[in-house]
Amino acid sequence: MQLGIVGLGRMGGNIARRLMRDGHTTVVHDRDVTVVASLVGEGATGAADLAALVKQMQAPRAIWVMLPAGEPTEQTIAQLADLLAPDDVIIDGGNTFYKDDIRRAQALDARQLHYVDVGTSGGVWGLERGYCMMIGAEHAVFERLEPLFKTLAPGVGEIPRTRGRSGPTARAEQGYIHAGPAGAGHFVKMIHNGIEYGLMQAYAEGFDILKTKASESLPAEQRFDLNLPEIAEVWRRGSVVTSWLLDLTADALVADPQLRAYSGSVSDSGEGRWTVDAAVEQAVPVPVLSSALFARFRSRQTQGTYGDKILGAMRFGFGGHVEKKTGE
Repeated sequence: MQLGIVGLGRMGGNIARRLMRDGHTTVVHDRDVTVVASLVGEGATGAADLAALVKQMQAPRAIWVMLPAGEPTEQTIAQLADLLAPDDVIIDGGNTFYKDDIRRAQALDARQLHYVDVGTSGGVWGLERGYCMMIGAEHAVFERLEPLFKTLAPGVGEIPRTRGRSGPTARAEQGYIHAGPAGAGHFVKMIHNGIEYGLMQAYAEGFDILKTKASESLPAEQRFDLNLPEIAEVWRRGSVVTSWLLDLTADALVADPQLRAYSGSVSDSGEGRWTVDAAVEQAVPVPVLSSALFARFRSRQTQGTYGDKILGAMRFGFGGHVEKKTGE
């Protein structure tokens, strides 16, 4: 299949590469012409602007927008809507607020255009590992685009089947689902990221306790100078707390147990806030998720703890998010 891609940053470029590896064709555009040129060298068709991208595609077109949430995505979708023809599809693969998806889908439907929201997890590792995708779309449009999603997904891999599942492997087992109508994909991804905040905070606090066990404020006989890289490594081997986040933590601790590259000023990119907002709207108590979000606020107001540096290391590990160093 053919896919247009707007935005070739940490994830957009690798989405194009993974598709081309499997025989799909891509037409790509980014403000950075050097990034476009690089992908053209790998087999993509480059476009100088959105109009050129649309012109070089076959109808019915599908164009994946992979830009920061908010105005960059909003403006790009509005411009594409003026250029596209009935039955074309606009896909938003960024971290958009799900209510914005619902509004956009309704506006585009009035123009006989389709809208698909893809909650995409995989970060900078997606080219090799694949992308976990939670997709909101009309069912017929989802099925039209499914060959693209199947290529981008991780596939079954070596993960054992869940007990009780049998027969042909379901989409979810391959790493993608049709979550529901427009907005459902980003809603599921939003909750995924809210949970991620809580998991990361638990690791961060645990390692902070381990690190400070050598504190001189404790009685001498109660002080332990613990080897954190070794602890992270042993927990990766058969422990009930093993996970990819722990893998990334172990990587960072082996490189530098003191985590000097991280300031401990931890950003939040929106989904944690939206998750807490949804919990309030639905009257669902979320003490862990809300505390994890507020801990990030606190990290930006005071000197970062060792646990905050752990958070920064994990964020860099899975998404390439760079925190400011102390003094910057």
